Amino acid sequence: MFNDTYGHTPYHKAFDQGDVYGIAYDAERASRKSIRLGLIGAGGVAQSKYFPAVARLRMIWEPIEIAAFAEPREDQACKVTSIYGAKHYADYRQMLANESLDGVIVTSSDNVHFEHALTALSAKLPVLVEKPIARSLADAKAMCSLADGRSVLLMAVANKRYSPPYRRAKQIVQSGAVQNPALFVGKFNLGYPYVDLFEGGTIHLFDLALHLMGQVSAVTAIGVNKYGRNPRYPFDNAAIQLEFQSGAVGSLTTSASALSFKPWERVEVYGDRAWVAVEDQSELILYDSEQGGAQSWKPVVPNTLLFDEEFGGYMGILENFAQAIRGAESPIVTGWDGYRAFELLTAAHLSMIEHGRISLPLDVKTVDEAVRKGLKSGDNPA
Repeated sequence: MFNDTYGHTPYHKAFDQGDVYGIAYDAERASRKSIRLGLIGAGGVAQSKYFPAVARLRMIWEPIEIAAFAEPREDQACKVTSIYGAKHYADYRQMLANESLDGVIVTSSDNVHFEHALTALSAKLPVLVEKPIARSLADAKAMCSLADGRSVLLMAVANKRYSPPYRRAKQIVQSGAVQNPALFVGKFNLGYPYVDLFEGGTIHLFDLALHLMGQVSAVTAIGVNKYGRNPRYPFDNAAIQLEFQSGAVGSLTTSASALSFKPWERVEVYGDRAWVAVEDQSELILYDSEQGGAQSWKPVVPNTLLFDEEFGGYMGILENFAQAIRGAESPIVTGWDGYRAFELLTAAHLSMIEHGRISLPLDVKTVDEAVRKGLKSGDNPA
């Protein structure tokens, strides 16, 4: 799916052909089976990420479209229809019943991800569901189990896995200078208090830790509610320690009270006399020599054209979803990957409530209620 350059669009070929915009005819992509997608929830994420990413994929000859979408807000629906032309439904169930779709993207509110994804899976439609995969571990497990039982494709949104710097970092950890790593370090600044810190942003770090380092065996977390700006959420800053099954360790810090995106994210992976860092999901830096200088890869923004669609990973995950529907590729991220990221998030919550080390896997039958009661009752870091 991806070339070996620092990006998704094949600019290395485009420049040779004098096609500086990367829109020359791509016979391989153009020959693929057309994919018609339905989208549930046309809010900010859909409008700023998915619709533009699909448009860019179409510009580079990927036969994919959002044929229909479900959105109850009439003003937002009219705007999306006027710009992209997809058919609008006020009720997602009518869309699923009336449209001939190859797959469904769930970008609705977090608390209805489970309902919407389950309905689509029950209709045997492949599903790509936004993070978090659900709002409880039990629902996340039920969703994944249903997909397995019906042999239906389920992918969770872990778009950073598809972002060019993280994709190359994965290659360096798998087969490059930082194999068998010992330490993972991650920092995330959400920077605005009206979104739940873990579910709204830090879950990306949990997924990247799993993606780059493997499965986690234990979690220890502490948090504070230093400024109390979000009345719905009991902490605004947290520090988390991870113990990996490989014997490696990790440390995450996350904040809802920092400045938003100034800077916003850094990930480091340390191996044996070599380490790699990804800065703000754009620059990759490899340190692999005491004598030589660091190696770095950084995009030149005019050459990436649509920066967020590509470096945000949305073009990559949508193409992988389409190729998985066609049976041409395996999904890079599965529903169970979304479950495991949410399990880490839940374990961190539980650790802050119980003030201790939490072993994985978690007991799905009891953990959701324990976390819900603990965060609501005040037996939390606030």
